Amino acid sequence: MARISKSTKKDVSFQWEGRDRRGNKIRGRTLASNKHAVWLDLQKQGIVPIKVKRQTIGFGGQKKATQADIAIFFRQLSTMLAAGIPLVQSFEIIGSGHEKPAMQSLILDIKSQIESGLTLAEALGKHPLYFDKLSVNLVHAGEHAGALETLLDKIATYKEKTEAIKKKIKKALFYPITVLAIAVIVTIILLIFVIPQFEDLFKGFGAALPPFTQMVVNLSQFVQHNGIAMAAVIGAAGWFFAYTLKRSRALQERMDRLLLHVPIVGSILVKAAIARYARTLATTFAAGVPLVEALTSVAGATGNIVYETAVLKMKDEVSTGQRLQRAMDNTHLFPNMVVQMIAVGEESGSLDQMASKVADFYELEVDSAVDAMSSLLEPLIMAILGVLIGGLVIAMYLPIFKLGSVV
Repeated sequence: MARISKSTKKDVSFQWEGRDRRGNKIRGRTLASNKHAVWLDLQKQGIVPIKVKRQTIGFGGQKKATQADIAIFFRQLSTMLAAGIPLVQSFEIIGSGHEKPAMQSLILDIKSQIESGLTLAEALGKHPLYFDKLSVNLVHAGEHAGALETLLDKIATYKEKTEAIKKKIKKALFYPITVLAIAVIVTIILLIFVIPQFEDLFKGFGAALPPFTQMVVNLSQFVQHNGIAMAAVIGAAGWFFAYTLKRSRALQERMDRLLLHVPIVGSILVKAAIARYARTLATTFAAGVPLVEALTSVAGATGNIVYETAVLKMKDEVSTGQRLQRAMDNTHLFPNMVVQMIAVGEESGSLDQMASKVADFYELEVDSAVDAMSSLLEPLIMAILGVLIGGLVIAMYLPIFKLGSVV
């Protein structure tokens, strides 16, 4: 059994062991200013402290808070407020009971800021690495409308759906990338350690090697003599590309545009961008955020600069009186079905509901596309493995087969 006691505003964590009133050994974690405060707090709870150890934590620690953690936090907070638990007490319960130190510290720090007089939206805005502008704006709207728990529920649903899409895309890409990486590593090992053994054997044949075998031997020699330099050049090029990509919006846009046209993967990314667009539009519009203002948040949530730029252009057109349906059609990025459903939503005054239906449809489409891609990639990966590994094996045995035919 583990217990976590009340914390102060200090970002210092202590792990402790002790015995309860029944003599059972228990352990837990608490945030406090010093060891003495931990001992006093445990004694007030009827716990006899045995050992208290300080553990420095922070938001950027080893177990950093993720957006999945933030989604769970919004869901927990929404549930507690709906149950009638006061805001500060809800933060105390969620923060003190969280198993991740960085998340615990983040939640309790927000709690202390609320206690100092800040609104929830202002307190969340102090942590932009974890709470985006969309979440902060929706919380602000909920506080002013007196429907905070309803807006928190919408934020939780939105983040859960968004994280689900991210996980599906990562799942689709993880398997082939991992298998291909292993194949490349195995190939390099064969070229460096195994092929040279065959090369020494072939020298004793006293005959010219088949062209394919000679090519593999030459490749093995090249890798042995230049492998470290090649690895350094490839590593430096990869680092430079990643460094430039983070700082160059033009390069990001080119890459995003290129990815949208990659076979199989591009289709999934398009569907994911449309799903995020529709889900964010439904969430913000249902919260009462004006359409022009909502499109600003929608643009940043699409996850693709091509769609982000298009949505910002749509915002400019809508602000001049253009209908959203027409603005979407002008981008040539949205399927006709999506444009028509948004048009129906505008005409009937149920834009949020129609956008939500579009999001539901494309989230299912992403799921189906990921499963289909996995099925398509499996034989392709096996073919690549066969070419890489099988080709090396065949190249090494060709001279043996040739020698056998001569004999």
